Amino acid sequence: MSVLDVRALRKSFGALEVVRGVDLGVAPGECFGLLGPNGAGKTTTLRLCLGLIAPDGGDIELLGEPVPRRAREARLRIGVVPQSDNLDPDFTVAENLLVYGRYFGLAPREVRARTGPLLEFAGLTGREGAKINTLSGGMKRRLTLARALVNDPQVLFLDEPTTGLDPQARHLIWERMRRLTAQGKTLILTTHHMEEAERLCQRLAIMDHGRIIASGSPRALIAQHIEPQVVEVHGPAPAVEAWMALARAAAARVERVGDTVFCYADEVDGPLGTLAGHPELAYLHRPASLEDVFLKLTGRDLRD
Repeated sequence: MSVLDVRALRKSFGALEVVRGVDLGVAPGECFGLLGPNGAGKTTTLRLCLGLIAPDGGDIELLGEPVPRRAREARLRIGVVPQSDNLDPDFTVAENLLVYGRYFGLAPREVRARTGPLLEFAGLTGREGAKINTLSGGMKRRLTLARALVNDPQVLFLDEPTTGLDPQARHLIWERMRRLTAQGKTLILTTHHMEEAERLCQRLAIMDHGRIIASGSPRALIAQHIEPQVVEVHGPAPAVEAWMALARAAAARVERVGDTVFCYADEVDGPLGTLAGHPELAYLHRPASLEDVFLKLTGRDLRD
């Protein structure tokens, strides 16, 4: 049985159709990623799945409950980490957990019993009495994650959970998310960090213009949509253009973006060998990544 089952989901705002026939299925205990450029429809899809807005068409079932008709019952077993931290600055760390627990009908004594383990999980032991405005950005984000777990949810929705964090804070949250899936919890994640999705998600879907355009495991998507080797080259324009012709002759797929050339190929010995004649060019040779797939499928143009 799926934790989340979405079929033919549609949503419009005025004349703009934001979600256009989305199908999704999330299995128990997996970390599932929903990726897409700004405006692709990801956040709207999450809000529909949580019953916060009503769909124009399609069916949603969350933890066996039809949404939005019984969304409230489903949300009692759900945790949510929103894009922006909405902690109450007038309360201490522990008071934020206590107030949030009351939304789920938890007795104060029960929330207090959970506070210590939750703060240990979030790396905030000893901060129970701290005011929110004394916490760093990483601490606030970890507290928001701990708060989402106060009702011991079966499913956790995380909307861009590490945006704006430094590498240390990001890696700590990644480790905590892995711990949650190891405990059998289901994570549904949106992120703009392709490395995050590649590291954490067993499966993911890429969304653009309101539709799902690709889905599968990160490894399978890379194998299906992109060549395995990438060479990035940049330098003076005449030398770059001369090298591009040599790379194409070596049966590589070449894409130029500004002053950088991306060379995609099954084998890159030929393109790499031609760089020896162009010492003025700098280059990076790396394996293909989920980011390469994402940019190939959704394009490199900026989205507002």
